[in-house]
Amino acid sequence: MPGGEGFWMKDASWVERRVRRKVDRKGLRPSIAAWMIAIAWIGAIIVFGILEHLIDPETFDNVWLGMWWATETVTTVGYGDTVPEQTSGRLVAAVLMIGGLSLFSVITGIITSAFVTRAQADRSSDASDPPESKLDQVLAELEDVRGQLSRLQTDEDSPPPGDQGP
Repeated sequence: MPGGEGFWMKDASWVERRVRRKVDRKGLRPSIAAWMIAIAWIGAIIVFGILEHLIDPETFDNVWLGMWWATETVTTVGYGDTVPEQTSGRLVAAVLMIGGLSLFSVITGIITSAFVTRAQADRSSDASDPPESKLDQVLAELEDVRGQLSRLQTDEDSPPPGDQGP
């Protein structure tokens, strides 16, 4: 559009600015990445469902059936109730299958990364009290015990007051 951005570009810019602000403020958190991936794949299911209906209208007689098939394929469920018969439809299926596997690999990696990051943070908080300070505390207590033991031995060697001996 001359003289300005189209509707979609304005929305894309707004979404991009909003995501960029969140990432700049808190870093790329696993939850943000997971939402971005999920939204992208929901969009892909819609697009590929429509595309499959357009490519193979005999097998996918409506868009909803195409989206159902795309959902089955992306999630790797594959009930087999609807299968593309055209070669171009099978190419779309191959893209969706590979994408579905990638989706779950990325989500698994994000979840694993979140657990590892949390475990590392827990370990680093434990490291704030280094072993040297604990060792210094144990040494101080040991010195105190030695001093008490020394006093007890000194008291045992000297005769009690008022005792004259034989």
